[in-house]
Amino acid sequence: MKKRIGVLVALVFVVLVVVGCATAPSVPAAQPIIIGVPTALGTIEGTDSLNSVKMAVDEINAKGGVNVGGTKRPLQVESIDTREAEPGIPVNDALSAVEKLILEKKLNAIVVGAFRSEVLPASMDLVGKYKIPYLTTIGMAPVLQQKVTEDYNKYKYFFRVGFNSTYLVQYMTQTMGFLNKEFGFTKAYIVDQDVAWAKGTGGGVEAWFKGNGWTVLGHDSYPVGASDFASSLTKAKDGKADVLVPIFDMPQAGILLKQARAMQLPSLLTGFISPVAPASAWKTFEGEVDGMVNFVFEVGPLAVKAVPASVTYNENYGKKFGEEARNKLSGHGPGPAYDSVYILAAAIERAGSVDGDALVTALEATDMNGVIGKIKFSKDHQVVYGMDPKEAAIGAAFQWKNGVRVPVFPAVAAESKIELPKFK
Repeated sequence: MKKRIGVLVALVFVVLVVVGCATAPSVPAAQPIIIGVPTALGTIEGTDSLNSVKMAVDEINAKGGVNVGGTKRPLQVESIDTREAEPGIPVNDALSAVEKLILEKKLNAIVVGAFRSEVLPASMDLVGKYKIPYLTTIGMAPVLQQKVTEDYNKYKYFFRVGFNSTYLVQYMTQTMGFLNKEFGFTKAYIVDQDVAWAKGTGGGVEAWFKGNGWTVLGHDSYPVGASDFASSLTKAKDGKADVLVPIFDMPQAGILLKQARAMQLPSLLTGFISPVAPASAWKTFEGEVDGMVNFVFEVGPLAVKAVPASVTYNENYGKKFGEEARNKLSGHGPGPAYDSVYILAAAIERAGSVDGDALVTALEATDMNGVIGKIKFSKDHQVVYGMDPKEAAIGAAFQWKNGVRVPVFPAVAAESKIELPKFK
């Protein structure tokens, strides 16, 4: 009898344990922090930037996530293709994609953002009403700073981590000043893309030339999708331009190099052609990029020894996405996109919240070192760029030499001197 009672008690205990385990409430998973990436994913800048965001998110999550008021929460990335870089796509279509992502995915913040400068101001009006931080890394229009300055309460949620067109003009004109001093150059021909950022940059460079004793032989703008630049190249050659300044982000702009090489243009090509920026461009253009001085708006895709984090980022990108992907890294966007995630994560931890207003205050206090150098925001919410990575973020210019991108500017990053074209 005692034995039966003992067995019965044991069975009851087992049943209670099993039932208890089945009905005990499970510990809820920490709510993720949703980061949205609405941008032109059909471009190399957009794709590389999204990959860079994902890499940063994976790194942070591997360490436990972001500490929000004592609770570790994971980051989660949601993206959408705004298609804004495609010819004929209206601004409203891009905005619809942004709003769709905000509403459907319940975003806590946006990084990367607008690709076209034409889309950026309209995005500010749209996103501002949702009061979520927006860290743009590609769109270059100075209008962001203007809006933040003129109506802070409405636009305080917007920050730019990447280059703006003003900084690009400064970098380009300082390089032109060096060419004048080093080689006596005084004649230039400008060719740019008929979009806001490129025309704004081209106009700024032209104004600098004219104010510094240079002769501008011509300034031509080409629509998105154009593929024949022979007319401008011929005029530059006939006018004996010392420098040809191309400013393009469209894929077709690489054809300009082929045409310049075919006519043995003696001018030094110094500017920005997006498809010429990646390490893979030498193979893509069969060596016809040789000698061009091209800008990388923010370091990272171009590893610069003066910024150790840029070297680490470059190596890790290759490990995660493969060497082919690393060699195709674009020259504008990826570095600041990666840094944006760390900027945001640090701000969330300082604020102890994902509340938009609290994050604005925390973001304004950013002071950190990243892939692009020293990262601090000015009062108008633009990351400060300069010539010394210990004091500011930096971009860089490199020259293609025998299949290798060799940094030549600024001085702190230079690993060689600029060489003149073989046809000079």
